[in-house]
Amino acid sequence: MKRRALADYRPAAVLAGLAVLSGALYFCGFAGFNQWYLAFLAYVPFAELLRRAGSGKAAFWAGGLMGLTTHLGGYYWIPGTIEQFGGFPFPLALLFDVVLCSWGGLSFALLAWGLKRWWMAGGRPFPSLIVGVVFVEFAYPLLFPSYLANSFWQLPVLLQVADLGGPLLLSAVVVSVSTALYLLGRWRLAGEKFPKVPLLVAAGALAATLGYGALRIGQVDADQEAAEPLRVGIVQVDMGTYQKHEEPEEGHRRHVTDSLALQAAGVDLIVWPESSYLYAVPWQPGSDLSEHVTRRPDVDGAIRTPLLFGAPRIDRSGDRSRLYNSALLLDAGGLVVGSTDKTYLLAFGEYLPFGETFPWLYDLSPRSGHFTPGTRLEALPYGGYRIGALICYEDVLPGFTRKLVRATRPNLLVNITNDSWFGDTTEPEIHLALSVFRAVEHRRWLVRATNSGISAVVDPVGRVVARSGQRTRETIRATVRWQSGETLYGFAGDWLGWLSVAAAAWAFYRMWRHGHLRLRLRRSKEPRGARVKAGKAGK
Repeated sequence: MKRRALADYRPAAVLAGLAVLSGALYFCGFAGFNQWYLAFLAYVPFAELLRRAGSGKAAFWAGGLMGLTTHLGGYYWIPGTIEQFGGFPFPLALLFDVVLCSWGGLSFALLAWGLKRWWMAGGRPFPSLIVGVVFVEFAYPLLFPSYLANSFWQLPVLLQVADLGGPLLLSAVVVSVSTALYLLGRWRLAGEKFPKVPLLVAAGALAATLGYGALRIGQVDADQEAAEPLRVGIVQVDMGTYQKHEEPEEGHRRHVTDSLALQAAGVDLIVWPESSYLYAVPWQPGSDLSEHVTRRPDVDGAIRTPLLFGAPRIDRSGDRSRLYNSALLLDAGGLVVGSTDKTYLLAFGEYLPFGETFPWLYDLSPRSGHFTPGTRLEALPYGGYRIGALICYEDVLPGFTRKLVRATRPNLLVNITNDSWFGDTTEPEIHLALSVFRAVEHRRWLVRATNSGISAVVDPVGRVVARSGQRTRETIRATVRWQSGETLYGFAGDWLGWLSVAAAAWAFYRMWRHGHLRLRLRRSKEPRGARVKAGKAGK
């Protein structure tokens, strides 16, 4: 039996196979699965499917399949989360997951369509594939923003360029390597022109990234020696989301007990995770919460160390009461010295999409929360320093973190979160991986306190210097440093993303100008009979 060449298979099957392969390489290389070397290959099959697609429409559907594969594989834990905490039956939860992942997959579909149309108009894979990926990563809205760069969260030497251009800059470097590898393969297997310029650019970009990383790691490490230290203790009690609400007294007892052990070991600040204290206490700056939070009648001793913790906050001003998911800082005497509210709420957990407009939706999802998004950006004062608090998944949002840093000038970043929603899956590690970039972007230490893992301490070059297990009860002690100053990324933000927008706009204008985007529209306006007659005349 003869072995069939790839070209012998039906075009649709070939495109589908390339799309699935590209999507699998993407999510296997991504954080959670951590096979980072595969990220360099993720866009190689994608580029080939663009070459083989006969039209923009074919490229669109193939790109959508790649994106759907990427999101279904990487976010396999979403259906279980929606079922368990949204209260929906599994088939409906699975449907929501497919819809959500299809939305994510649409970004790859649009990328494929735009690039195919550009290539049909005479464009080339290099550098259009790089520009297209950066544009989509920057401009396309996602519930959990992620970047190809996140695949390299365990390689600090590659992360350092994030202080120049955020994760987009590293993504651009990685895609330049993918493009060069694809063109090298076309030269080797199909006899096309040797890709001298793409290879030189990719090799130069990768070498510059590695060189800059080695240089900056040494510089930032040296700066740490002169910075004032802070001994931090993190409490992780490992109580499931339902267990926390069913046994709030037990949760509070665990937090106080473990905090007393940290206090005895000698720490300057204790951090509890999001919603670690479940009783909503009306308060204002200066309120004494020592009797409510820092001591218990069934535990000997009281917490006399500054405490940063998460709790619901009730605001009864105005026409109705509002409930906020908040971070509060108490001084050594248990007095409130500062607070901030969560701005970006988690869908289905803290609010139900369209629930305010259609209240009956809460009857379908009775476990969804009724929190109100925060509207203020405030640092938490600690002595002469400032702490920037990020609640839940706010630490995966580079734009929001940059906004917080520019508005409040914090000397330390602290993330308090609760990933017990997602069970024993890869989500807690993905969450940690995405947050690592915030430390590098702003050259700040990042302290993460979670309810069930993974709690961690990340230094300003992105090294995870301490971390907990997953689904474990434990404490972490680490020494961090107060930092100041501003990075290029902190000042200029996603400048590379805006450049990609300008480049994409120019490309679409050029295609429109030369008729490459209007050809199908013009044909569709011709009477059907006219096209038939024209075809007969041509014969």
